[in-house]
Amino acid sequence: MSSPLRVSLVEAFTAQPLGGNGAAVVLLEEPAAAGWMQQLAASLKQSETAFLWRNAAGRWLLRWFTPSCEVALCGHATLAATLALGRWSVLSQGQSLHLGSRSGPLRVALKDDHPGAASIELPAEPLQPLPCPHALASVLGATIEGYWGSELGYRVVLLNDQVNLQQLPNPAEALQGADRQGLVVMQAFPSEHQRSVLGERCDYQLRFFAPGLGLPEDPVTGSAHALVAPWWAERLGRNSIRGWQPSARSGGMLCEVLTPNAVRLTGTGHCLWDGTLDAGSSGSDPSGWEVCRVA
Repeated sequence: MSSPLRVSLVEAFTAQPLGGNGAAVVLLEEPAAAGWMQQLAASLKQSETAFLWRNAAGRWLLRWFTPSCEVALCGHATLAATLALGRWSVLSQGQSLHLGSRSGPLRVALKDDHPGAASIELPAEPLQPLPCPHALASVLGATIEGYWGSELGYRVVLLNDQVNLQQLPNPAEALQGADRQGLVVMQAFPSEHQRSVLGERCDYQLRFFAPGLGLPEDPVTGSAHALVAPWWAERLGRNSIRGWQPSARSGGMLCEVLTPNAVRLTGTGHCLWDGTLDAGSSGSDPSGWEVCRVA
């Protein structure tokens, strides 16, 4: 008979309950099979479910599943996993560790200068300018000032400051081609709005639509902010900036460009519930975890 597993539901990148982006975090006792993890993620119905397993060498490994597929990188579920490790007394305030993942080793830490906050270091790749699909401006109902691709597979759109991004109708059903895998729609933060993250005013905002990943709209998307933060940092002439996501469950984060290929995201989170679950045998499959690259 299988033992109950420890699980937390953490709302990431928010200082308040019932905001930000929810992620379930499951602490595994063995290297679970992908099919079982996918079924559990579908049952938990969060935008992402993070699975943590400590292998025989003592290294922590992390995988992420949406309700419909496994993904190579997820920022908010990594932040949620970090906060859960703190709640479970695996990680102490001010302590850091590396989580092996499909996107390489990710350094995470609980902040000692901001109680309740954690930082995660994610890979970043330069945006690649592309010709904008003719139909996309009609789909968004707005003038497009820039359009890029990325190694992550997301496409990125820059809108002018006059567009009300928060009220932009969700375009997910009308997106075509590569835009369906993940479309970041961003703009400079409106000067008349006052939103702050960790005590400082936000610099830009974005929304993220990914119907190809089973997510018509993701509330607060760490991987999207890590992707565009270097572009905004260069535009604003500084390495530390703050991004906001004006979705129905809004939230934001501090973004620090560490190198051309790495960004540190810092944000707060709220544990909505913590307990155990009995989901039957996970079907141990060590080979499925070989995709995780460790430090």
